[in-house]
Amino acid sequence: MGTPSPRAVLVLAAALAGLSAPRAAYGQPNFIVILADDVGWGDLGANWAETKETPHLDALAAEGTRFVDFHSAASTCSPSRASLLTGRLGARNGVTHNFAVTSVGGLPLNETTLAEVLREAGYSTGAIGKWHLGHHGRHHPSFRGFDYYFGIPYSHDMGCTDTPGYNLPPCPPCPRHDVAARVARKDCYREIALPLFENVTIIQQPVNLSSLAARYVEEAARFIQRASDSGHPFFLYLALAHMHVPLGVPPPLPPASGRGIYGASLSEMDALVGRIKQVADSHGKGNTLLWFAGDNGPWAQKCELAGRLGPFVGAWQRCRGCLKAGEAPCLSRGSSAKQTTWEGGHRVPALVYWPGRIPAKRTSHALLSTLDIFPTLVALAGAALPPNRCFDGLDVSPVLFGWSDVGHKVLLHPNSGAAGKDGEIETLRLAQYKAFYTTGGAMACDGSIGPAEHHQPPLIFNLDRDIQEQEPLDVASREYQAVLPAISRAYAQALEDIATDNVSVVDYSKDPAATPCCNAQHVACRCQAPGSHAAVLDRRTERRATQLCL
Repeated sequence: MGTPSPRAVLVLAAALAGLSAPRAAYGQPNFIVILADDVGWGDLGANWAETKETPHLDALAAEGTRFVDFHSAASTCSPSRASLLTGRLGARNGVTHNFAVTSVGGLPLNETTLAEVLREAGYSTGAIGKWHLGHHGRHHPSFRGFDYYFGIPYSHDMGCTDTPGYNLPPCPPCPRHDVAARVARKDCYREIALPLFENVTIIQQPVNLSSLAARYVEEAARFIQRASDSGHPFFLYLALAHMHVPLGVPPPLPPASGRGIYGASLSEMDALVGRIKQVADSHGKGNTLLWFAGDNGPWAQKCELAGRLGPFVGAWQRCRGCLKAGEAPCLSRGSSAKQTTWEGGHRVPALVYWPGRIPAKRTSHALLSTLDIFPTLVALAGAALPPNRCFDGLDVSPVLFGWSDVGHKVLLHPNSGAAGKDGEIETLRLAQYKAFYTTGGAMACDGSIGPAEHHQPPLIFNLDRDIQEQEPLDVASREYQAVLPAISRAYAQALEDIATDNVSVVDYSKDPAATPCCNAQHVACRCQAPGSHAAVLDRRTERRATQLCL
C-alpha cells in the first residue's frame, strides 16, 4: 500500500475536524435533560395521532429529531435514573430496584454521575424534580455533582400531602392533629408527609402538589439565568412528576379532551416543556441542547390514569396472541408496560432539539437508550469518561447530527420487578430481533399478574414484522435457527462482560431515622404552622431540618 499524498492527508484531516465541529466551533453547549415519569410512547402526538394534548412537544419534534426506537435502561424508577446518570446498567452500578422512604443507601458513592463529570469540565449543574437515588447523607443530589437542587427525594406518591390529587385507589390527605385518627390504607403513605427540598434543606412538608409544576418552571428559569450570568455553560437535569400518579391538575380543569384527568395532566406537562424551551431559547437560540425522554412505560394498574402504549401492547404476554375462531376467551396475564421487559415497559418517547446543530423534522430509527445520554453529553462537552469501568451507553452524537442512523447492535433489558430477579438481564435486542429468556406481566388494571416463565431456548420476536410482540418465531423455522446462534453469542458475551467489570454494590438497608422529616414533633412532620400557606421555613426550622435530614 502506497504512502498517502499530502492532499489526501489534508482531506482526511479536514473530515476528522468536521466530526468534532459542533463542539469545537461553538464552544461548550448548554444541556437540558427533561425526564418524564411513567409516560407512554403513545402519549406524544408526534408518535400517536390519537393524542392531541402535546402541541409543544410535537412542535419540539418538528424543530428537532424524534427517536422512535428509543428505550429506557430499566422499566422502573430508581434503576432507570441511575443508568441515565451513570451510563451503566443496574447490573453494573448496583441499582436494581427502587429506594424507599427509609432507605439508608442510594446510588453507590463510587459511581461517577454525569453531573460530576460536567462540573469538573466547567459546567454549572442543577437538578430539579424527582431524585429517587438515595436521600440520606451523601447520597443526596447536593453531594452527587449538582450545584443546585430543588425537588422531591422520591416519587410523589411516597408521602401524604394536603393536595393528594388523583390516584387509584385514592389516598387521603395528610393528618393534621389527631394521631389516633390515622387510618391505614393500602398503597397510601399516612405517617410521613412528602418533603420538598432546596439543596439540603426541607422548605415545605407536605408539598403542595397543585403548584409543584409551576415551581419547577420558576426554579429552572432562575437556575438558567444564574448560570448564564456566571458565564459558565450549564447542565440542567429536570425530572418531572408527570405522568406518575397522583396526577395533580390545577383548578379549574381544562375542557374535557376525551382523556379526562390524564389528558389534562398531560397538557400541563406539555406546557411545562414548552416553557422550558422558551426560556432556553431566550438565552441564545442554538446554544442549548434539549433532550426529552421517558423513564419507563405507563403504570398500567392505574387504569384510566395511565398513559398510552401506542402499538407496543405485548400481546403474547397479555393474551398469548390473538384468539382463533371458536376458542374461548383467554384470561388476562398481567400488564406488558411498566416493570416489564416488553416494549411497552421500556420503549419511550424521545426528542432532541438543538436549533442549527441537529436536523429539524427528522425521524430516526436508530436503536438508542437513555444510557447514551451520559457518554454523548460528555463527548459534546469535550470531557472524558471516568476510567476503570465499562459503559453500556454509546456516544450517539453522529446520530444526533444526522450523519448516521446506526445505534446499538445489541441492547440489554433488565428485569424491573415483573419477573425474575431484579436487575438480571433476561431480555436482549439484536437488530430487529428480541429474545426473552424470562417473561412475566406486571399488575394490570384488572388486578391480574402474569407469572414468571423461563424460556430455554428463548422466545424470539421479529419486531420489524411483529411490533405488538404477538407471535414468537417457530423454533423449528429457518429464521429462528439462523438468528439463534448470534443471539446466544451476544447474550453470553454480555453476561461475561458484566461479570468481569467493576461492579458496584448498593446498600438497600432501611432505617426509620433516614426518613426526611423537618419537624418530628408535628403529625406527619409538618414544617408549617396550621393554616399557614408559607412556602419556606423560618431560619430556626431550616437549621433544624438540615440537621435532621443529613
